[in-house]
Amino acid sequence: MKRQAVNPYLPSWEYIPDGEPYVFGDRVYVYGSHDLFNGHVFCLGDYMGWSAPVDDLGDWRCEGVTFPRDGDPVNAEGKMCLYAPDVTQGPDGRYYLYYVYDKVGFVSVAVCDSPAGRFQFLGYVHDKAGRRLGERPGDEPQFDPGVLTEGDRTFLYTGFCGRGDKSRHGAMCTVLGPDMVTIEEETRIVVPGCEYEAGTGFEGHAYFEAASIRKRGDTYYFV
Repeated sequence: MKRQAVNPYLPSWEYIPDGEPYVFGDRVYVYGSHDLFNGHVFCLGDYMGWSAPVDDLGDWRCEGVTFPRDGDPVNAEGKMCLYAPDVTQGPDGRYYLYYVYDKVGFVSVAVCDSPAGRFQFLGYVHDKAGRRLGERPGDEPQFDPGVLTEGDRTFLYTGFCGRGDKSRHGAMCTVLGPDMVTIEEETRIVVPGCEYEAGTGFEGHAYFEAASIRKRGDTYYFV
């Protein structure tokens, strides 16, 4: 029996902020961070999967843990928090999860054969010399990745730009190759942060955080 869709669409006990919805096959999947009830900080939980049929967005199903907080070697003790992630389907048909922990400035990647399966750690975004993006001289810290794959290239958008911090210039775009982790084109600023908005046309709505990218027809939308 169909149920009426309501807001919030998830159960009252579930907290999935930073939501990124994608349609894969005949279901829509929502990826996001995971807050815990009465938690002392944001993003304390493992990544959880939720999905619904594309023709019935009132019928949501919990897919369980899609990636545990300690699933990455850099956080084997589980002391860091998983911030806002994003997912894309690679040229090999598999699904790739991009995320950044709260205490580091580089991007981790996990992979799975299913959009709702258990993702397995793959590696870190790095250049052809093996250096991690976010740790090289001149790099800005990575934060809240958003990803879009077209053909063999994946466009990775990242960044956090707080008021008063001139070391952060804006939203960054880095192009990755078909292995989904190696840089093919170096980082460029695509939208200025608030400290560099003057005279750009972005005054009053400069980039802050939580990059999200979509394409509709021939037009790209950066949120």
